[in-house]
Amino acid sequence: MITGPRYKIAKRLGASVFEKAQTQKFALSADRSAKNKRRGRGRASEYSKQMLEKQKVRVTYGLPERQFRNYVRKALAAHGAKPVERLHELLELRLDNVIWRLGLAPTRRAARQMVAHGHVLVGGKKTRIPSRTLSVGDQIAVREGSKEHGTLIGFNERFLERPIARWLSWNPKTMEGSVLERPTVASADPAGDLGTVLSFYTR
Repeated sequence: MITGPRYKIAKRLGASVFEKAQTQKFALSADRSAKNKRRGRGRASEYSKQMLEKQKVRVTYGLPERQFRNYVRKALAAHGAKPVERLHELLELRLDNVIWRLGLAPTRRAARQMVAHGHVLVGGKKTRIPSRTLSVGDQIAVREGSKEHGTLIGFNERFLERPIARWLSWNPKTMEGSVLERPTVASADPAGDLGTVLSFYTR
């Protein structure tokens, strides 16, 4: 278990950035740290608030700054869509995020590894690109030879315990599914305040 920098990052940005930080023990430790910081610092500037929110979203999806900035540019340049909604779609429709949303991997990082190792098919073809952007109607499946691999063992039982996002469909028996519709803020909770994130890049 990682106990170094990742937990320090989670204390600064919030437990939601790393799944393993979402425990009661971590919450108590983070609360103590937050109280100590409030005693020693003044009021945070608007810039620092925007920076923290940007980092929170970027780290949650596990993206390097350059790649995250490209998503922001695409969202701002989108025609016929609100930038916040478009940015949310771009982040949620990443293949690694969809694999995580389906419960095939315990974390987004594990989902990236799963795709990179060739365990996932999109449209019947193997892909090793975690950042691939999916579209409505895309078919997703676990490669036949990977269905009994590692974390996928016992997946059917675990799947029944975890609700699936309504913009996705999945058949746990055949390990096949699809993207039914575009994700919205209502159907896929955003990782942070995306409006604040966009303000950071357009200040």
